[in-house]
Amino acid sequence: MTNGLTGVARWRSACTGPLLAASLTLLAGCTTVKEQGAHHAGARPAEPERQVADYLATPCPTLWRLKGAVAENNPLYWLRGIDCAERLAPADARSLAHRFDEETWQAAFRQGILLAKAKITPQERRHNLNKLDNMSYAVPRQVHTLYQMLRDNQAQELSLSDARWRYSTLQEQSDSELDELRQQQKHLHGQLEQTRRKLQNLTDIERQLSSRKGASSYLPDGDAPAPQAPQSDDAQEAKP
Repeated sequence: MTNGLTGVARWRSACTGPLLAASLTLLAGCTTVKEQGAHHAGARPAEPERQVADYLATPCPTLWRLKGAVAENNPLYWLRGIDCAERLAPADARSLAHRFDEETWQAAFRQGILLAKAKITPQERRHNLNKLDNMSYAVPRQVHTLYQMLRDNQAQELSLSDARWRYSTLQEQSDSELDELRQQQKHLHGQLEQTRRKLQNLTDIERQLSSRKGASSYLPDGDAPAPQAPQSDDAQEAKP
């Protein structure tokens, strides 16, 4: 009997030991999750290590003096530059653009923005477009889209200017040809009038000649000279 009770006790010990350990492990895990959840719930969100500057409120005179990768790699900087350039008079935009004459993509970008609405000549716009193309390889990825948009806009403006020039040239040629045709028409009209007058004069002369011939053909008999009678030979010899 004693041996039987001892076996049962051993069996219970063998069964309850692992189960208790598993329960404790599960409770410990739940406690850890709750503590971690409570820790995250009470913690403040971490602030970003690097804040993006907002240049849309930067004064325009200050904006053009800013340089460096922090500003020039930020698309907001260039958007603000476009906004500032649109507020400038053409003469002021030209004067400011001449300050950025370096052989860099930043200088090409600034000049392109300032001269876009400055009423420049087609030759100046073509020079500006070539400069944008030559410096496009160095433009960073962050602002490449804006850079390409400005370049494409300048190319469209140049194409439109060339089309206007061709139309103006054709219009001038057409006007010149029309004026020459008018002069020729005027000259031909004068010659036609002169020929008409000559024909009218010839017609009048011919009518007058016809009238004279008709008048001489219908003269009355009394007006015609009387025929002389033939004389005999004796009468002719009696004449001294």
